[in-house]
Amino acid sequence: MQGRAVHRSRGGLRCAAGIAAGVLALLVLGTACTAGPGGGDSRALRGERLEVMGAWSGAEAGRFRAVLRRFEAATGVQVAYTSAGRRGVPDALTDRLGADRPPDVALLPQPGLLRRLAAADQLTPVDRSTALLVRRNYSPEWRRLGSYGGRPYGVWFKAANKSLVWYNIAAFERAGVVPPATLGGLRAVARTLTRAGSPAWAVPAASGWTLTDWFENLLLCRSGPTIYDQLSEHRIPWTHPAVADALREMVRILRPASLAGSVAQATKTDFAGAVQQVFDRPPAAAMVMEADFVAGVISADTAAEIGVDADAFPFPCGRGPTPRVVGGGDLAVALGDSPAAQRLLRFLATPAAARVWAARGGFLSPNVQLDLAVYPDDLTRSLARHLIDAGEDFRFDLSDLQPPTFGGSERVGMQPLLRSLLRSRDVTTTASLLEAAAASAFAAAPPAVSQAG
Repeated sequence: MQGRAVHRSRGGLRCAAGIAAGVLALLVLGTACTAGPGGGDSRALRGERLEVMGAWSGAEAGRFRAVLRRFEAATGVQVAYTSAGRRGVPDALTDRLGADRPPDVALLPQPGLLRRLAAADQLTPVDRSTALLVRRNYSPEWRRLGSYGGRPYGVWFKAANKSLVWYNIAAFERAGVVPPATLGGLRAVARTLTRAGSPAWAVPAASGWTLTDWFENLLLCRSGPTIYDQLSEHRIPWTHPAVADALREMVRILRPASLAGSVAQATKTDFAGAVQQVFDRPPAAAMVMEADFVAGVISADTAAEIGVDADAFPFPCGRGPTPRVVGGGDLAVALGDSPAAQRLLRFLATPAAARVWAARGGFLSPNVQLDLAVYPDDLTRSLARHLIDAGEDFRFDLSDLQPPTFGGSERVGMQPLLRSLLRSRDVTTTASLLEAAAASAFAAAPPAVSQAG
């Protein structure tokens, strides 16, 4: 983003003098002078072993292992990391639980999965010290998403900001446009880009989850968090006027003339392919709407340089003093009563843990105490600031809050129906089909998460 303001350092809290102050620092901050990660005497844990399961592989797994090494060095606990691989954490963890050999700690990608496991008594709530850290370091919305029955069960470690538009800087300069602040401005920019000879949008409709992100951003932007929450729980139908309004806006923005190639080509383009369309030389489109992890595809699969050829701006809601942000994340939970597992959760709730990965790039933290100066570049700092500033207007990815057969399937439910909307442009029929699919899915499987907490 151009004209970014660099966030001022919050500064660190010094260790207090005196017994009472030292105990308070251990309990609340987990950063006392002589304590290991998460506070307390780490000597009692030396030689303990933990297994941690997460979704990350490749370079991401390497960066998370660096976080775990920091914990190991300070506590003496030996930690083995297991990647769930292509199967994903929900399926891999279900198999491990079925075989009665769960990992000690797992990083869950969905609040609904936490609540299903907690309801089945397969998780251990965080201890009191960790709960105090979570209360200090996370906004109420993130705390609610990590709780069940009023008790905190997990620590959000990594976050995703899904309310971003990535753009080709040269295409914007040729067309004489700048990042817009409103949806009306976004439509105007798209028309100008298209007239200048660069189709506005690369749309990875073959990756149906990207279309759910489009819908979610438009719903949250135009109708606000209350309607978003009600729809996520199916307390209003998908034929509600707010749903039709978001679908209609989606059709207006993603009109065929603004798409790279054609609608048919968009339905065959996956996520990585759409990013390449925007940042190849020459580009096939000027913009792609997706999360902060687009940066990884730009770096790995194109010759573009972020900040020189590629940049991003917040999804242009243009409403109120704080942004409305759709996002996701990875939530650390304990699947047993191991003291070492509780200590790891406590560490992951600290800015010290987030700092290890944040400094290496490819990471955003929802921890409000993390000094944004640790991020390696201005763009990442601005994306993190956008996520934190959303506060109570942050909402978790709506499709991840639905029964999986409706929100998470490429074959049925939201993803194929939104893909069909690109072709048909028939808002009324699409809304009716979405409602029928949602009603069936919710009848078969109650909602995985309640926005009411």
